[in-house]
Amino acid sequence: MSDKDTLTLSAVSGQAEVLTPGTSNDSVKNDKIKLIISQFAGKLKSTVFAVIGVLVFIGFWSLLSIYTKDALPGPLATFTVLKEMLSDPFYDYGPNDKGIGLQLFNSIKTVLTGFFLGSLIAIPIGILMGASTICKQIFYPIVQLLKPVSPLAWFPIGLVVFKDTGMATIFIVFITSLWSTLINTSFGVASIPQDHKNVAKAFGFTKMRYLTKILIPYSLPHIITGLRLSISVAWLVIVAGEMLSGGAGIGFFVWDSWNALSLEKVISAIIIIGIVGLLFDKLFTFIESKVAYKA
Repeated sequence: MSDKDTLTLSAVSGQAEVLTPGTSNDSVKNDKIKLIISQFAGKLKSTVFAVIGVLVFIGFWSLLSIYTKDALPGPLATFTVLKEMLSDPFYDYGPNDKGIGLQLFNSIKTVLTGFFLGSLIAIPIGILMGASTICKQIFYPIVQLLKPVSPLAWFPIGLVVFKDTGMATIFIVFITSLWSTLINTSFGVASIPQDHKNVAKAFGFTKMRYLTKILIPYSLPHIITGLRLSISVAWLVIVAGEMLSGGAGIGFFVWDSWNALSLEKVISAIIIIGIVGLLFDKLFTFIESKVAYKA
């Protein structure tokens, strides 16, 4: 091979070395763009299907309203009343005449109080049940006995104990939001692999270090799933509880609107209840995604 050929080969090799990083960067950029486009297309597709579902629901609702000869208010009449309700949601004209915003705030406050109290009890007991066979044998029969009891069956017990309808409502939220968190926490702790436990023993972990470095991190996704299920149950229960207790809250608003023969307000309240429940679920789903293990 001549010197000229050698020089030419060297020049080509050098050019290849220079172009390769740029080509690699372009490939990475193209992959990122494709990923972004794919994610956007997926979200757009999901949104389109959701809109179609809502339109189908509104269409069915309209047909049902026509079938009942407007005894059941249609979407237009309901959304008109809903718009009026949301135009001044925080008015307060007396104990039995408050805006939907105040009623909703009162219900959320009651739900969160009962939910957090329930979580403070459910998580430690769930950890004990998952970590100890003896504790599981003690608590599991009680859980299975009380879990199927209807939330409304607890209301008289709350009234007798607390002598107050507001506290009785918090009590039924508390007692019904226990079980999902407790069971999921117990399952998460019980499913910790033996290898994790062996590593903790090999490194001489104290109980506190084992709790903070292995037990809680591993079982946290299960705990959050339990909390997500519990908040859904708590929000479901609050409407029935406030119908019984009266005074304030979104459940009381529904019952009061029914007594006033305003089905538009009843359906509007149902829509608001559904939206708030959806937001609660989305919040805990987001938290769950942040603590979940990713391969």
